[in-house]
Amino acid sequence: MKWEIAKQFDFCYGHRVWSQTLNVEYSMDSCLACRHLHGHQGRLIVYLSSDKLERGMVTDFHHLNWFKVFLDKTLDHKFIIDINDPLFETLLPDFADKQNLIEFEGGFKRPNLEILQESPDHLFEMYEGYIIVDFVPTSENISTWLLDIVQEKMAKINVHVSHIEFFETPKSRSIVYNDTKES
Repeated sequence: MKWEIAKQFDFCYGHRVWSQTLNVEYSMDSCLACRHLHGHQGRLIVYLSSDKLERGMVTDFHHLNWFKVFLDKTLDHKFIIDINDPLFETLLPDFADKQNLIEFEGGFKRPNLEILQESPDHLFEMYEGYIIVDFVPTSENISTWLLDIVQEKMAKINVHVSHIEFFETPKSRSIVYNDTKES
């Protein structure tokens, strides 16, 4: 037997898919809308699985509360930008040299706001809204990044993340399956 549980999370975020290209034969037009700065109401479903139950459960749903806090503090109402995005220097001019970035557990960076002490408040507010990653923030890449974060944490209590569904919009989603074996 195998059991699976799932928990859903919602958060707002912005991004830009600077690498987007379209095949007009399939897309019916050449509009590269995702190359624009834009936002989404994202929905993420984390699936945890096990071939044995502990106290009648795969794990307690509360064991994902830390992830809700992570999403709220890290991604909700933030803009995810690839450090290699050609617009990086334009959008973050005070960090154009890609120095003064603070690296966080989870594989992302944020601007070091301490260098802005003499700057106007609006600059501080702008820069605190950036989450810097080293991948193009497509739905597929964001879901893979989040799966890795959840799996690393859940492995400490022997819980396996089987897959993650990421709804970029109510009608568009990506699914990433974990290729690591259950413990």
